[in-house]
Amino acid sequence: MGLHHIQLAEGKKIYLASDFHLGAPDPISSLERERKVIRWLEEAAQDAAMIVLVGDIFDFWFEYKTVVPKGFIRFQGKIAELRDRNIEVVFFGGNHDMWMFGYFTDELGIPCYKTPQTCVWNDKKILIGHGDGLGPSDLGYKLVKWFLFNNRLAKWVYGRVLHPNIGVGLAHLWSSKRKANMSNKQMYPFESKEREWIWNYCVRREAEAHHDLYVFGHRHVTLDLEVPPNSRYINLGEWINTCSYAVFDGQVLELKYFRN
Repeated sequence: MGLHHIQLAEGKKIYLASDFHLGAPDPISSLERERKVIRWLEEAAQDAAMIVLVGDIFDFWFEYKTVVPKGFIRFQGKIAELRDRNIEVVFFGGNHDMWMFGYFTDELGIPCYKTPQTCVWNDKKILIGHGDGLGPSDLGYKLVKWFLFNNRLAKWVYGRVLHPNIGVGLAHLWSSKRKANMSNKQMYPFESKEREWIWNYCVRREAEAHHDLYVFGHRHVTLDLEVPPNSRYINLGEWINTCSYAVFDGQVLELKYFRN
């Protein structure tokens, strides 16, 4: 089927979600969230043609040459089952799991994208990406991303020089500093369209070429904002507090909340 050009069969849908942050803030709450994600995946599988996971699936992920991070086996097993049932699954790397390389593609045939992708689903043109580093703000993060996270030498050192216990330990230490904020529902509050950097990015892209929809994650808030003159920016929210996702039925993309 592929991500970019899809003509949905009657009764089939595409499901999108982001920011599961599996692994954070602690093993107990992460496992509870992982089980909820699995219940959602099973429910979605009833009529899903494709499931698109739009970044920060994991709170940290780094694929060493012969080692992958410990844990999340229930999630990985469910994804493998969905693929065996011929349900397409697509990953986008976020700022927490940008170091996805070939593991999921080689093992399960799941494409992993690191940049926003333009898709045509039925007659709708849609731009999809995680959302980190877009728009006019957050210059500090952009510099770190492009000169450290995307740096080949840095990735080589992390993967070849640091023992996995050290590399993963450093990541967990960094993540632990955010634990106090993980349950804060106003961690990334919405203030106005003009202050939404991804919305500003969408406005600029719309001036270059029309898209019917712009779908991103990263912000940890659900948003449905007009992009003038006749487009919309949808933010998928997160699964730490709200468990929000979106469903595309061939014509309409709708935000929903998983309560099971």
